[in-house]
Formats: sequence, C-alpha cells, structure tokens
Amino acid sequence: MATIRLSVNGKALSVDTEPERPLLEVLREDLGLTGTKYGCGEGQCGSCTVLLDGQPTVSCVTTVRAAEGRKIVTIEGLAEGGTLHPVQQAFLDEGAVQCGYCTPGMVLQTVALLGNHPKPTDTQIVDGLNGNLCRCSDYRRIMAAVRRAAAGAGKKG
Repeated sequence: MATIRLSVNGKALSVDTEPERPLLEVLREDLGLTGTKYGCGEGQCGSCTVLLDGQPTVSCVTTVRAAEGRKIVTIEGLAEGGTLHPVQQAFLDEGAVQCGYCTPGMVLQTVALLGNHPKPTDTQIVDGLNGNLCRCSDYRRIMAAVRRAAAGAGKKG
C-alpha cells in the first residue's frame, strides 16, 4: 500500500492504494468518478479513455503509479460551470449517443484529436477514433459530431 498523489480534473488528490492497481479502478471505486467505463479490460475498446497530460490513455491497463504526478482529465472534468464542453454538446446535438457507454471515451478521444488537428479530415477523424468501439450507435453520427465540434472549435473551448 502506498499514498499516490493524483491531479484529477484540476484537483489535487491522494489515494492510499496498491500502486499497480489500474487507474480505471481507482477512478471509479476510490474517487467515485464513474463516467469512465470498464469495457474490455485489455485496452482494446476505448471505453475507459481518459486524458493523461492531454493524451488519450486507456485507464484499464494504466497503473495508478504511472498516472502519479500527471494531469488526469475524466469526462466529469470537461464541462465548466454547468455548460457542456463543445465536444460533449456536438455529440448531443448530432444524436451520436445511444446507450452512452462508449461516449465518455469517444468524447475525450475527440478532444485530444481536435487539440492536434483543429480541422481534421475524415481520414484523421477515423484514425483518431480508431480503437474506440461503439456497439450500438451509428458511426456516421459520431463522425458528424466530430465535424460539428471542429466547426465550432474556434468559437469556444
């Protein structure tokens, strides 16, 4: 057992835990941040994606030790003052959410994508979301949501 210091959604936190526990488990079970979802447990589906120092990271195969001292952003940390992040709003506006299970990972992956490619091509969108799987939605709507977010990226966020 060790005390791990984390920065989660702009807050400095300490957690007494085993350093090799998955970050996903600590976020959900110890910190109550259940927006990050457990999907495959093997880093293949993207449901557990968080931003770690601004980079999309699958938290199910990332140890909490590896996240210590780094900036972690979960889906709960995107909205500000009760206003959805532009990417969250775009997913909502385009109906790119069905069951919602993959959505937190898709949204965070999109935030990172738009940080690197503010006006992505369709190929960049597909490549950027590769590894984020959705079992029930229409990928056309997800693509439309990313395009909408990109179109509004200069206006807010």
